[in-house]
Amino acid sequence: MTATPEYASEDSARHDRTPATVEQLEEEGDIAADFIEGLLDIADIDGDLALDVRAGRAYVSVEADDAAAVANIADPDTVQALQEITRIAVQNKTGRFSRLILDIGGSRDARQQELADLVDRAIVKLDEGASQASLPAMSSYERKLVHDIVSERGFISESYGEGAARHTVVRRG
Repeated sequence: MTATPEYASEDSARHDRTPATVEQLEEEGDIAADFIEGLLDIADIDGDLALDVRAGRAYVSVEADDAAAVANIADPDTVQALQEITRIAVQNKTGRFSRLILDIGGSRDARQQELADLVDRAIVKLDEGASQASLPAMSSYERKLVHDIVSERGFISESYGEGAARHTVVRRG
């Protein structure tokens, strides 16, 4: 089948990676919140949703007065999986690539602290004479956090590898 201009523009819109406007990011947040709210209802989990736009991304947080209410879904792997299916739902609705971030019960802050601890252990290895220290494979979002932490500590980091094996290496500046 030959793509007509109508189909071609529809296809290119589905893969549009042009930076989103604040208005578009707010729309992403609203769509994501509706999707997450539906999932929480199905799972009979009580949680409040908070929406924000930061650093060119829509952020959706699921918070609960009782941390135990969201504890089962606050595991980092579960949050990552829920974030991915939420992104797909947003992309299907908007036709635009989404860089949405989902946080459940403060899991992102906890993960950022874990990443800071990993960076600190890598720096100890460098202080002990290693020329570089490799960190485990992680998502692009987590690698970005690591690069920021490494930079704050006065060191240099680079990402290596492909796909799920992509990881960060820390060196002296």
